Amino acid sequence: MRSAADPRLGGRAAWCAWGIGVTVYVLAVVHRTSLGVAGLDAAARFGIGASALSTFSILQVLVYAGMQIPVGLLVDRLGPRRVLCTGLVLLTLGQLGFAFSTSFTPALVSRAVLGCGDAMTFVSVLRLGARWFPARRNPFIAQLTGLVGTLGNLVSTMVLSQVLHSAGWTATFATTGLLGLAVLALVLLFLRDTPDSAARETLFGREPVTAPAHLAGGDRPSLRAQISAAWEQPGTRLGLWVHFTTAFPASAFLLLWGMPFLMDGQGLSRGLAGSLLSLIIVSNMGFALLVGQLVSRRPGVRVPLVLIVVLGTGALWGVVLCWPGAHVPMWLLLVLTAAMGSNGPASLVGLDFARTVNPPERLGTASGIVNMGGFIATVLALFGIGLVLDLLTPGGGADYTPHAFRLAFCTLYLPMALGLSQILRLRPKAARREAELRALRAAA
Repeated sequence: MRSAADPRLGGRAAWCAWGIGVTVYVLAVVHRTSLGVAGLDAAARFGIGASALSTFSILQVLVYAGMQIPVGLLVDRLGPRRVLCTGLVLLTLGQLGFAFSTSFTPALVSRAVLGCGDAMTFVSVLRLGARWFPARRNPFIAQLTGLVGTLGNLVSTMVLSQVLHSAGWTATFATTGLLGLAVLALVLLFLRDTPDSAARETLFGREPVTAPAHLAGGDRPSLRAQISAAWEQPGTRLGLWVHFTTAFPASAFLLLWGMPFLMDGQGLSRGLAGSLLSLIIVSNMGFALLVGQLVSRRPGVRVPLVLIVVLGTGALWGVVLCWPGAHVPMWLLLVLTAAMGSNGPASLVGLDFARTVNPPERLGTASGIVNMGGFIATVLALFGIGLVLDLLTPGGGADYTPHAFRLAFCTLYLPMALGLSQILRLRPKAARREAELRALRAAA
C-alpha cells in the first residue's frame, strides 16, 4: 500500500492520468447529451411522438444505470484503463450507428450501445482519482471530474445544436462518433492505472516496475459478496438515495425535455433556449467548485447541503409551474436554470458517503451502486413527462401546449418525495457507522 506521503500522489503525473481519464468522460457526456439538442429533429427524422422520443433517453439511461454495478466490479478487478478502452469502443459504435440510422429501431439499439459505453467512464475516472491522489482530496477530485465533464454539455448545447442545423444529422453525429478513436489512442498510449504500473516510457516519464494494485495477489471475494459488502454499508445506500434525489431534475431537462419545454412551452427561440441550457452547465461548474471545497473541509455539511438543493429546486419548479399566464418571465427561467446547476454537484456528495465507509478495493463497486441512483430517477422523470405530454396532446403529435408541459413537469415531485424520505431515514444509520469507523481507525 502506498503512503499518503508518496510524492507520486497528487503530482504532475497524477494530473496527467486524471486528465486523460476525464477527457474520455467529457466525450461520453457529449454523446449522452447530444439528443437533448436534437429531440425535435429526432422526432421529425423518425416520425415519432413524445413517448417514443422519451424511449431513446430512457433506454440509454436504463442501460447506464443497469451497468453501474457490473462496471464497478470490472473497475475493481481489471483496472480503469481497460474499462475506459472498452467504453470508448462502445461509445464510437453507438454514435456512428445513431448517425446513419433512418428508422426508429436501429436508432434505439444504437443509443443502448452508447449508454453501455457511457456507463464505463465516470466510475473509471473516480477510481483513477482514488489511486493517483491522497484520500483527503478525493471529494474535490470527484467534484472536479463532474465540473470538467459538464464541458461535454456545453459542447452539445453551444456547438452541436448549431452544427446540426448547418451540417445535418449524419455528418454531425458521425463526426462526434469518430472523435472516440482519437481519444482511444490517447488512453492506449499514455494512461496507466496507478503510479505503480509496469515500467514504460510514457508522457509521465519512466515508472517503477511493480505489480498493479488491482492484480495483486490474495483471495478475492466473490462478485456477490463484493456487492453485498458494499450494499450493507448504510453510507452506500444513503449515497444512492442522495444521488437519486438530487441529480434527476437537471438531467431530465438537459437530456431531452429542456429544449422542447423552453421552445414549445415558453415560446423561446432555439438560440435563447440553448443559452438557458448552457446556463445550467456554467452554474454547475461554479457549484462544483463550492461543493467540492465545502465537503473536503467540512464533511458535516453534506446532508444539510443536499436538503437545501433538493428543497430549493422543488420550490423554484413550484413557482414556475404555478405562475399565472401561459409563459413565465425570463428572470424566473434564469433563476430556475441557474439553480438547477446545483443538482449535479449535490449528487456527487452521495459518492463521498460511500467512499468513507468502503475500503479502496471495493470503491468501484460502491461508486457504481451510488451512481445508479440519479439515472434511475432520471428514467422515471423522462417517462413520466413523456407519458403526460402524450396523454394531453390531441392526435399524439408533437404540438405540446404550455399547459401540457406544466402538468407533465409536475411528475418531478414523485421521485423527489421518495428520495427525500429515504435520505431522512438512512441519515442517522450512516452517521453512526461513520462514527464507528472513525473510532476504530483512531484506536488502531
